[in-house]
Order: sequence, then structure tokens, then C-alpha cells
Amino acid sequence: MIEELLSNLPDRIGSFSPFPAASQRQRWQALSERARQRILATAGRSANQSYPFLSASAYMEFSKSGNRTQFEALYFEKRRKLNAAVLAECITGDGSRLGEIIDGIYSICEESGWQLPAHNSYVRDTPQELLPDPTRPVLDLFACETGALLATLRTLLKAELDGISPLIVQRIDESIGQRIITPYLTSHFWWMGNGDEPMCNWTPWCTQNVLIALLCLPTDQSIRKQGIAQAAYSLDCFLKDYGEDGSCNEGAQYYRHAALCLFGSLEILNTVTDNAFVQLYQESKIRNMATFIMKVHAQGPYSLNFGDCSPLAGLCTAREYLFAKRIADKSFQNFALCQYHLEEAEKRDLPQEINLAYRLLSLFLEIEMEESQPEPPKEGDCYFPSTGLLVSRDTTYVVAVKAGGNGESHNHNDTGSITVYKDGKPLLIDVGVESYARKTFSPERYEIWTMQSAYHNVTNFPPYMQGAGEEFCATETDVQMERNPSIRMELKGAYPREAKIHTYTRKVIHRKHVCIEVTDTVESTSLPTLTLMSVELPSVEDNTIFLGELGTIQIGANSNPLDITIEEIPITDARLSLAWPERIYRILIRYRDRISLQIR
Repeated sequence: MIEELLSNLPDRIGSFSPFPAASQRQRWQALSERARQRILATAGRSANQSYPFLSASAYMEFSKSGNRTQFEALYFEKRRKLNAAVLAECITGDGSRLGEIIDGIYSICEESGWQLPAHNSYVRDTPQELLPDPTRPVLDLFACETGALLATLRTLLKAELDGISPLIVQRIDESIGQRIITPYLTSHFWWMGNGDEPMCNWTPWCTQNVLIALLCLPTDQSIRKQGIAQAAYSLDCFLKDYGEDGSCNEGAQYYRHAALCLFGSLEILNTVTDNAFVQLYQESKIRNMATFIMKVHAQGPYSLNFGDCSPLAGLCTAREYLFAKRIADKSFQNFALCQYHLEEAEKRDLPQEINLAYRLLSLFLEIEMEESQPEPPKEGDCYFPSTGLLVSRDTTYVVAVKAGGNGESHNHNDTGSITVYKDGKPLLIDVGVESYARKTFSPERYEIWTMQSAYHNVTNFPPYMQGAGEEFCATETDVQMERNPSIRMELKGAYPREAKIHTYTRKVIHRKHVCIEVTDTVESTSLPTLTLMSVELPSVEDNTIFLGELGTIQIGANSNPLDITIEEIPITDARLSLAWPERIYRILIRYRDRISLQIR
């Protein structure tokens, strides 16, 4: 799709410098006073602190214990501190932060490697090296992010840095050349694509940031054309794994690293090639990829999550707004603006973001976005055949049912699971994922409880749970998208043969403005147990389960429950604590061969 347009390239590829340099004082002084003060306050809080030192011992800790957070917290703190100083210097233009910025530049350039310890390998899904090899850079997500940060900084402050010493920008150029551009053009990293090999969010995420690094620097035309050709190939490899419906099989949280970074890549390519790729925005697949985040919106700040996603997948920023404008989708544009207005004002310039370009977009669009008065879009029902995801809504409920299979990127074993929101609050939940550690992306992944089907809203057959891999999937899926959307599927294939399941069918009907009906029918030698996950404290009276004061689950008269038990699960993990309170609950309903529920 993208490679086909390489014939449209102009004779000369331009440079990428979309943001005004600090010397363009009128542009920087036009920012809102509120934004200017926020930036200066953030920079002031860290101005007298040293840049974190990334020791070899901290780097090696991942290989020893599997802990990712110890090193990564320091790594990201350094880059946020540098971003804050750069933005503050651009706002004031008084030179007071240049020393701090130079220290940050040299601190980063003196790191032995820009890749994270968890990504320090040369072949996909192989053990990580203990320490980085400075002679063989690894292009992972955050090496590419670091290259983009320094390249963006260069476009903003080159004149000021050259006024102190031309060696500073020279050091940036040499570091980006050695660590990003040369390995990108001379080596192959798995995310760059190789025929039918499956790609994921790494491909557009890395590609976008490599393009920033390569095109912000004064690289020659042959290098630019070679880089653009590689980017086009990689992005096509990424696009091949998407269905025409645009569904992101990694979920809402990864949409921003997948579809949005594809958008970022296309914007960069169009900027430097006189819009050689602009017709791609008329492609239905790319338009559907853009609006996916709106279609999986639950209610309020919540998204319908699965896999490694949190239900708080993040609110829309300037990037979604620009994507909506680019494809001229007014409904999506209003959605992005409505989401943006839900964010706290002090977070709208993305203070936790290490991508300097994202922060700049947010700053320069803040006045336009804050002064907008969007009409909330009418969000409809939808079904994504490529991932088997059904979403149905009314004024009270949002329900999602995931058919598909267990072979996706960032997969959890959750085929057939249902998620329900009521009146803006989670009723039946998908827990998400704990803080990433070595075990998260290892052969032991499915030993983690959040990954297991026994902790998703689906029936299991103790001791058997669903299996991992694309062969463990739903079949015979039948979807009806009329007045009361429904989905029916055969789920026996999601479980290992040892469970001896002859059939397990699930049918879900959303009776609009009334209830959600779930019916599981089983023929198996293993006794079925239905799991229901709740953030509300459950209580049971006869055949009714009360989920706090928010809702009820009525077990149908034609069911045959044997017993109902409730487990309390403490939430102690930092990542899960961002979405959930101190405890959540698992309801277990053992039954013989049929269970029907009415969720209200």
C-alpha cells in the first residue's frame, strides 16, 4: 500500500522541522500563559537536581531478578527532566537553562546503550544480553525514542547551542548517526518486517521515531531516500496484520503506539515529500484504524480493554485530534475533543511523556483545543470481524464480547469473555496486566494470574483453563447487529483437548435498555465453573448476585448452579492500582451443563 507510492517521491526530500525554533520568539510567546506557567513550574521542580546516573549494576538487575522498574524509572526520569528544561528554555528564551540542557545531552550521549535491559537482544524472543554493547546498538522502542528526542531538541535549539560550542550539536549528530541511522540502514531488526512475519506496535512506533531522527538531521539525499523506502516497507508489513475493519488486536492502550504512530509516520513522510503519501488517508483500512479508539470507548474515561491493556487506556490528546482532522471525520474529531476536556488541565501538556514531539504538539494546539466546544458524538454499536470483538451500547450499558482467539500480540487467554459498564462505571471487568517484568514476556507468561482465563468472565473446567496460541480460538461465530445485538460462538476449541469438552457454546444478547443476557451451555466430562470479575463487592441472595448498589446478576430458572463462592483479590501491584481500588472480586459459579444470566 505505502511502497506503491514511492514512485511519487520528489527529486529532493525535505527536512523535518515542524516546530518553531526557540529563536522564533513570536510563536513561543503566543502560547497560552497558563501553559507557559505549567511548563516553567515543571522545569523548576527538577532544575536543581542532577540527571539520574544509569549504572551498570542497575542495568544488570533485570537479568538477575527480572525487575524492570528500577532501571526504567531512572531512564525515563532523565529524559523527562531534559524535556522540561528544553521546553522551559524555549518559552523564556533567556539562556538560563542551556547548561542544564547540555548536561542532559551529554549524559544521554554517554550512556553505553539507549535500549532498555528488557529489550537488549538482537533476535526476536531470545534472551537479553547482560549489558549493552556500544559497538552494536540495538534499535528498540526507547533507543528510537531517545534518538527522536535529541533530534527534536536539535531543531529547537541549534542556534543557541552553537553559540556556546558547535561541538554540542556535533555530538548529537554523531550519536544519532552511530546509534540510530547507521544500524537502521545496515542491520535488520525484527520490527522492520520480513515477509509474513507478524508485526505489532513496535513497527510504527520505532519507524516514526527513526524518521524523526533521520529527517531532522542534515542527512544527504541518498540516506533519506533509503530510510523512506525502508519505512514504507516496514509500515506495509505492519498494515498486513490488520483487518479492513481497523481493529487493533493489542487493544485500546496500544492503539496509541500502533495506529497513532502510523499516523505520525505518514505525517512525517508527507511533510518531507510534498504530500506524496497523502492519498493513504482515503484508504478505508487506515480510516477504520483511526476511529478504532472511539469505537472501543466504554464510558467516561474508560475504554473496553483486553489483553495487556488497562481500562484507563489514556485520554485523547492532540495526536488523535489531528488524525481526525486529517481524515475529515467530524464525529471522531468531536470524540477526541470531548476526551481531551476530561483531562486535568495540568496534564494536558503531557508532563510524563518522554517524546518531545508529542509534548510540542500538545502545547501548540492547546489554545485551539481548549477553546473548542465539541458536541459529544453518537457512539454506535460495532463488530470487528478481524478480532471477533462485539460492542453494543445504550444509554445505560456498554457491553463488549471478545470472540477471536488467544494468539494476539499482548494476548491474555480470554476468548469469549464479556465486559460490562453501567452508568459510567465498570460492572464486569477485565483486570488488565500487572507491572511488566521479565516473566511477562517469557515462556512463563501464562503463570501470571491476570493472563489466565480463570480470571476472565468466561467458563473454565478446573483444573483446565484456556490455552495460549492462535489454535485456541472461538469457532462458528454468529453475530446479529439488529435492534438487540447478539453473538453466539463455540468455545470448546479455546481449551486443551485434555479437558474433554464436547461442546461449550456461549450466547450473549444485549436487550437494549433492559439487560444483558448470557447463556453458557456445556457438554463435558469436566465440571464447568463460570468466573465473573467485579470491582463492586458481591453478595448473594438465593439466585441473585448483587454487585454493590450498581447492578445485579440474576441466575435464570433454567440453570443448574451447584454453588456460588466469592473470592477477594487484593490489588498491590502499582500498575493495576492505577485502574482499580485496593481489592477486586472473583465470583465462581459451579454448574452442571447450563447457566443463564440476566445482568442489569
